[in-house]
Amino acid sequence: MTRLLRAVLAIAAIATTALTAPQGVAADAVVKLQTFRGDTPIEKTSEADMYKPTKDAKPLPRDFVQQPPLIPHTVRDYQITKNYNKCMDCHAWNKTKESGATKVSVTHFKTREGQELSNISPRRYFCNACHVPQADAKPLVQNTFKPGAGL
Repeated sequence: MTRLLRAVLAIAAIATTALTAPQGVAADAVVKLQTFRGDTPIEKTSEADMYKPTKDAKPLPRDFVQQPPLIPHTVRDYQITKNYNKCMDCHAWNKTKESGATKVSVTHFKTREGQELSNISPRRYFCNACHVPQADAKPLVQNTFKPGAGL
C-alpha cells in the first residue's frame, strides 16, 4: 500500500509540475517578477508621494452600472466599529435633510435573504468595503478604462 501511495504521489507531483509550468519554459526555469519599484531593494524604496484628499464636493459621477457611489470627501479619522458608524451622522435617513448628504440606499436595509430591516443591515454596515474616498494623486499605472456608454 505504501509503495502504491508513493507512486501515485510521484505521478501527481510530475503532472502538477508539467501542468503549471508556462508553455515553452522549463519547469525549473527562474521566473523574474516585476514590481512597481523595479530593481530597487526594499530598504532603499522612497517614501510615498503625498496626495491631497478630495475636499467636500458634490456627488461624483459613476463609471459603470451598479458602481457604489464614490465618497466625495475625506474620511480620515472616521470611526466605524460594531457600535458606531461615523458615516451615519450625515447619511442616515433621519439626518440627510439637515446634512445635505445622500441617503443610504434602501438596498442597505435588507438582509441577504431579502428581509426588510429597520436599520442598516450588518452586511452593509462597514461603508468602506465598497465606497471609497478620492484623492488628487497621479495613477500608479496607465489606465485605459472608459466609462460605460449608457452613463
